[in-house]
Amino acid sequence: MRPGRSVRVASALLAAAGLTAVGGCSTLHGVTSLRHARKAATRLDGQTASSAGASDQIDCNTAKCVALTFDGGPSEPTARLLDILQEKHVHATFFVQGKGHTDTYPKTLARMAREDHEIGNHTWSHKILTKLSDRQIHAELDPVQNDVRRVTGHTPVLMRPPQGRTDDRVSTILRKMGLAQVLWSVTAKDYATTDTALITKRVLEQTHRDGIILLHDRYRGTVPAVPGIIDRLRDRGYTIVTVSKLLAPAKPKPGTVYRP
Repeated sequence: MRPGRSVRVASALLAAAGLTAVGGCSTLHGVTSLRHARKAATRLDGQTASSAGASDQIDCNTAKCVALTFDGGPSEPTARLLDILQEKHVHATFFVQGKGHTDTYPKTLARMAREDHEIGNHTWSHKILTKLSDRQIHAELDPVQNDVRRVTGHTPVLMRPPQGRTDDRVSTILRKMGLAQVLWSVTAKDYATTDTALITKRVLEQTHRDGIILLHDRYRGTVPAVPGIIDRLRDRGYTIVTVSKLLAPAKPKPGTVYRP
């Protein structure tokens, strides 16, 4: 099958995020940037954080925002990460994994919700969704949806596909499940190093306005890097927000693939 424009777009997006491109016969439509979706929603309803009168809201149309996200937890180091985020008055988005995580650290999961962090789905066992049958995709996503709902009382509306690999078939299933997909623009590759200084350097070098930072709270070098990352981003004028705050006043649209 000769790749069409949608394949080339998908490949470019994934390459920009440091990912392997979607397979040659795959397609990926419904891709949009959070910035574009936010601005479109603002034009439609004229709503901004300031005009809404919500003092705890940030208007990322005017503020220099960046989203901080963590994949693959909760794990043993997550409690310390939550302490740091609380000390720094930062809310993050956690794309949680199931096996060995949501089923093992329910108290940490509950704390994430209690402290107003955003919780998304990162599958049960990190299998590549484009390689699975429809039934297998549900088997990867449904248990995490159920765990989060049971522990927090809320069902995720965001998910992150493992390795960022997705296509139109996956998107169709996720649309029916009420899930939007979220990619990223900043990766420290913290799964491959315990060097906290290197993790910090990589994040700072790649971060731009309206970006999405991907880190993993489960790896040893990551959590110690977070205080410095937060402080130095703030020194550069960034406001650190969740994915949904970066998108607001737009709401996550199921089946859509959001990228920076």
